[in-house]
Amino acid sequence: MLYTKIPTERPVTPLLDTINHPQQLRQLDKTQLEQVADELRQYILYAAGQSGGHFGANLGVVELTTALHYCFNTPKDRLIWDVGHQAYPHKILTGRREQITTIRTKDGLAAFPAREESEFDTFGVGHSSTAISAGVGMALARRYQNKPCDVVAIVGDGAMTAGMAFEAMNDAVAHQADVMVVLNDNDMSISCSTGGFAKHLAAIWEQKQYVNIKNGEVIIEPHPEWAYTSRLHQGATTDPDNLFKAIGFEYYGPFDGHDVQQLVNVFDELKKRKGPRLIHVYTKKGKGFAPAEADPIGFHAIAKQISAQTQTTVKKKTPPKYSDVFGQWLCDEAAQDNRLLAITPAMCEGSGMVRFAKEYPNRFFDVAIAEQHAVTLAAGMACEGLKPVVAIYSTFLQRGYDQLVHDVAIQNLDVTFGIDRAGLVGEDGATHAGAYDYAFMRTIPNLVLMAPKDENECRQMLHTAYQYNGPAAVRYPRGVGVGVEVESTLKTLDIGKAEILLEINTDQEKNISVLAFGSRVQACLDMAHTLAQQLNVGVRIINMRFIKPLDTQMLQQIAPNTNLFVTVEEHAVMAGAGSAVNEALAQLKIVKPILNLGLPDTFLSQATHQQMLHDCGLDTEGLAKSITQAWQQQL
Repeated sequence: MLYTKIPTERPVTPLLDTINHPQQLRQLDKTQLEQVADELRQYILYAAGQSGGHFGANLGVVELTTALHYCFNTPKDRLIWDVGHQAYPHKILTGRREQITTIRTKDGLAAFPAREESEFDTFGVGHSSTAISAGVGMALARRYQNKPCDVVAIVGDGAMTAGMAFEAMNDAVAHQADVMVVLNDNDMSISCSTGGFAKHLAAIWEQKQYVNIKNGEVIIEPHPEWAYTSRLHQGATTDPDNLFKAIGFEYYGPFDGHDVQQLVNVFDELKKRKGPRLIHVYTKKGKGFAPAEADPIGFHAIAKQISAQTQTTVKKKTPPKYSDVFGQWLCDEAAQDNRLLAITPAMCEGSGMVRFAKEYPNRFFDVAIAEQHAVTLAAGMACEGLKPVVAIYSTFLQRGYDQLVHDVAIQNLDVTFGIDRAGLVGEDGATHAGAYDYAFMRTIPNLVLMAPKDENECRQMLHTAYQYNGPAAVRYPRGVGVGVEVESTLKTLDIGKAEILLEINTDQEKNISVLAFGSRVQACLDMAHTLAQQLNVGVRIINMRFIKPLDTQMLQQIAPNTNLFVTVEEHAVMAGAGSAVNEALAQLKIVKPILNLGLPDTFLSQATHQQMLHDCGLDTEGLAKSITQAWQQQL
């Protein structure tokens, strides 16, 4: 059934309400599964409207999820959901139906499968392209333990573009692992899928025939009904060669991923076979909800508040997002320098690059979900005298760390990194937090690393990084800025220079110097006067700007008039910017009390960004409390 509105009241789902464990699903007659799927889709529409979160991908796998849990003896059999954007139906069918509206909230369900949440979540995910490797590991472990079970990795076509997926498939064949890979092909990741692999999938679909299995016999037959428009694009051919078969997998499909009866038949047959098997299914992102089918990118995820008239997120007038500041800067910089090329690993929309991609299509490179390749691609471009800019999320740059060190920094190549989603990211939880980039970047020679206090400084830092002749990175948070005016001009900052933003009564005997980095500068400014008044001390707030090189001259300048140093960052305290200050003070032989404030040495569960800051003591109230306690201990 096709729906056009997100229900504001819980839909009537009599059959779904009886399923609190997949075993209850498996007790149903196969003819009832279509009703289960329809009720499940209605419930997801309702739940997503209440909680927000990933949307289109979940609607697209309703029938697939129903068939998987119907055919496989979960949780004994292992289902591994790559990335986890599409795991909401899985959570609903595995005892979490009434909790699903709490997803992505503090103390609620995690945004992605999480082992600590349910025995049905066999592998914790959040980053792309890990499921096949995990599945092969599970299959080989079960073989070693002589405890066989079915292992199924459900992988999207976007996730299949990453090298890790092919490394795992290669190894699965080498060991003849008993693993099934379900390739969920919707021609999308978040953006549209690109590259040779997307062409190959289109070519397979264009052949208008599929590899089926009936009564144990593998047959090739024409599709009974050609239900989808042609996907032949970007120079794809109808060459009958099949990449998966060439690797050594048994290949079946492509099947209609919304035909639950056919999926059940196929899975039941393939459970009887051994070795590496790939089942290629075609689904439609946003299936069953007309606005999402028409705009799969826009409905990849939605916010909580839904307008009944437009079915789009209700927006209030707010400052620009940091990603929008990056996108505007990218276009402005490109307009005055034709050496600029821009690279993204499948995050065009999220990184604010849509306008650039349209205005400079021959200078825009979406390399799909391949962070390692993105970094080394930029290195190769820089070798030829161009000035590449890599737009990447902090959590995903972790995957390209070796390339950052080996291919960019050692060769001192002129590559600029715009690092989005730095710090805490709220509802997406630990897998998406950018909590470690200071630590893994500040130790790299040749690299300049900076963090802006607001959206205007972000623009100027990006320009500074671009003008710097070598590797340079600007890390900025998710979401909107603090509301300052963004200047149209581009200014180059002095490398490694901090700035004193505020001094309150620092001519007196007792003073506290707060060294603030990036997103926490404004919170430090907000609490400065209260702190000075309550403690009757001088307070100095410094915007450090640069994590590397650190402004050691500033430290020497303020040290004689500082009784307590405080560092504040939205990053892990261990090995972070505060640690860099500690090291610098030690080298300078400055012996003063110092308090390092930042993220604790633990992985933080999902909540709103503000809730997470509060729990970590990094909001205005928490900062004042921690500094007060530290000061009183010095008396």
